Amino acid sequence: MDYEPKSRSTETVQAEISELSSRLFDVMSIKSKVTKPGPDVQPCDSDDANSGKVYRIRHPWSAYGAGNDAMEKGMANLRQGLPKQGWKIEKVGNDGSSNKNMQILAVHEKTLSQAEITWLKGLDGHEPLIEVSLYSRCFRSTNDSEQG
Repeated sequence: MDYEPKSRSTETVQAEISELSSRLFDVMSIKSKVTKPGPDVQPCDSDDANSGKVYRIRHPWSAYGAGNDAMEKGMANLRQGLPKQGWKIEKVGNDGSSNKNMQILAVHEKTLSQAEITWLKGLDGHEPLIEVSLYSRCFRSTNDSEQG
């Protein structure tokens, strides 16, 4: 698929991803703790002249500190609520792991940002959590000096 990255400021894309991320947590609508790291800048893989000049914003976080009943409710809330927030759900189902974790893959129709949301039930002895990875579309930074 051919895509020409748009020129955008890194701060604008970071703010956009932060807002989408907050809305995802609101839609989940469960009482839980959330990991803190914010959005970060990453280079997009590119084989052409754009290599090293095109970036994406990635915001990984997890909701934890609630039981599987709450996590199941959070995933159900996401399945129902994401389309109302402008997301197109591309896939719902098993993530392919031996634990058969439930996964939602969605694309935000306005920004074309992508969300990978996985409910890790903690069957391996770990605490149950919902893991979220949010990615912006690749963009050409308008910032003079980019940190990657």
